[in-house]
Amino acid sequence: MTEVPPVPLIPRETLFGNPERVSPRLSPDGGRLAFLAPKDGVLNVWVGPVGSPVGGDDFEAVTDDRKRGIRLFFWAEDNEHIVYLQDEGGDENWRIHAVHPATKEDRDLTPFENVQAQLLEKSPHFPDTLLVALNRENPELHDAYRLTLSTGELDLVAKNPGNVVGWVADRDFDVRAAMAATPEGGFELLLREDEDWRQILAWDKEDALSSGPVGFAEDDGKMYLLDSRGANAARLVLLDLESSQTEALVEDPRYDVSGVMVHPETHAAQAAAVQRARTEWIPLDDTIRDDLEAIGNLGRGDFTVTSRDRADEGWLVAVDSDEGGGSYYAYDRKTKRGEHLFDARPELAEYSLATMEPVSLTSRDGLEVEGYLTLPPGVEPRNLPMVLNVHGGPWARDGWGYDPEAQWFANRGYACLQVNYRGSTGYGKEFLNAGNREWAGKMHDDLVDAVAWAVERGVADPEKVAIYGGSYGGYAALVGATFTPDLFRCAVDIVGPSNIITLIESVPPYWKPLIATFTERVGNPETEPDFLKSRSPLFFVENIKIPLLIAQGANDPRVKQAEAEQIVAAMKERGIDHEYLLFEDEGHGFARPENRLKFYAAAEGFLAKHLGGRTEG
Repeated sequence: MTEVPPVPLIPRETLFGNPERVSPRLSPDGGRLAFLAPKDGVLNVWVGPVGSPVGGDDFEAVTDDRKRGIRLFFWAEDNEHIVYLQDEGGDENWRIHAVHPATKEDRDLTPFENVQAQLLEKSPHFPDTLLVALNRENPELHDAYRLTLSTGELDLVAKNPGNVVGWVADRDFDVRAAMAATPEGGFELLLREDEDWRQILAWDKEDALSSGPVGFAEDDGKMYLLDSRGANAARLVLLDLESSQTEALVEDPRYDVSGVMVHPETHAAQAAAVQRARTEWIPLDDTIRDDLEAIGNLGRGDFTVTSRDRADEGWLVAVDSDEGGGSYYAYDRKTKRGEHLFDARPELAEYSLATMEPVSLTSRDGLEVEGYLTLPPGVEPRNLPMVLNVHGGPWARDGWGYDPEAQWFANRGYACLQVNYRGSTGYGKEFLNAGNREWAGKMHDDLVDAVAWAVERGVADPEKVAIYGGSYGGYAALVGATFTPDLFRCAVDIVGPSNIITLIESVPPYWKPLIATFTERVGNPETEPDFLKSRSPLFFVENIKIPLLIAQGANDPRVKQAEAEQIVAAMKERGIDHEYLLFEDEGHGFARPENRLKFYAAAEGFLAKHLGGRTEG
């Protein structure tokens, strides 16, 4: 029998370099299109007229970032300014910039050292204004400000009473509600009346991570919430502020509502998303029901409406497909037709990509755990080397769609298994809360059981399994190397904590109001240091039998450089095989493409050495 030749190698540059174009946005009047594209190798905002070819001379770069690249931007409602956020070297002290596309004048509107700016709200009714939050007065607390775009003037509109972690504005652009953290790890919803705040409802710690405000409704006496009280999964509900009664609008017994489409002008909730194995949109407004159906037929994949003009006649739609990456369409609501704008990475079309298959398994204590398996195309899925790719958070989840790492692993000959272990969000509060105090406990058992599941099915070679991940996933990789060292051949840790005590003690100051979330769900360094030591890989370094690759950003505000340095020093002292990459100009992840490519080249060589997969060289 002739062996099937493996598919061509996809260059790392194609997978992890800059996209060709991404994140298109319509100007409020619908006349101009903006998107991110490289300028001299750095992502910047480009602007041109709607209807002109996106690669043509009518489009030009209107920003001039030279370092990290711009990742988040939008049109201001004045139809004149582009607004974007940028930090310094990954420190997450975001600053808000406004650029006038005609003059390219770039103004830093929050030019404060060691201050983090957060965008709260924009409104078509207040086109020259943004609502922002700044921790100027106290690094632990963000106050709410009105920012005038034309002048740069900042006016304080809501002082943080000491426990607010989020602000909500109504249709009149008044900050009228707030989310406040409690010492028990829950949240309170506060309503502002004159200058006083009163609690209108509370979520205890069991509901805290699956509930919260969406925003004020079209009727100012009501609010939309995600709410898991009295249910397992988060429902979209309408709250009457007078009576505190709620009406459920969208619910599912197992899966949380994961997103809400809100009309930008009226604030009416028009549709809600439930992310099961794939994302499904449930219409609430009959006027867009046909639109959602038409958009669902634009391409193979899951869609999101990313931009709408003020007349609400032109929409921009992103379609995400496991085998193709992001595709963007201009959708005309009058004709119900979509026109392809561009693909984020058109060069992917030249290669054989892998499909991402939803999978389900039962853990050792009977809990149903879901995830995704991506297999190498053109190869029999038997006895393959496998990478267990663990998501970060841990209060997050993997979803279906284009995942450059999953494609990279599959293309290099590895099965890629992604597991939404207990503690992941999206699967209801019982599943989420099953992860409480289970770091390196049952959360890790789920990962171990997932490896056994893949081995039992004959997919994975039990002698060639790697554990890989970033943030919590990096911690899980360190746990794999120290707590279950016989299961894995090697481990890759990206910005993962090695000591939970020092992790919690060194969180950014503006996370302090949320510290109860950590102490309730992970453990308390002050009252139970021995328990947290028992769950921290740093104290079990002598168990390591496998080689490790550790990568860290020097400016990471969440998982400090010391988290990597202390376990690297302990391994060095014991002569344990390891590689360590420190990126001086990065934070919690690698934003600069040259750093990403350096890391992935090192990781590819590391995995090929220990698992035997293919490498680009």
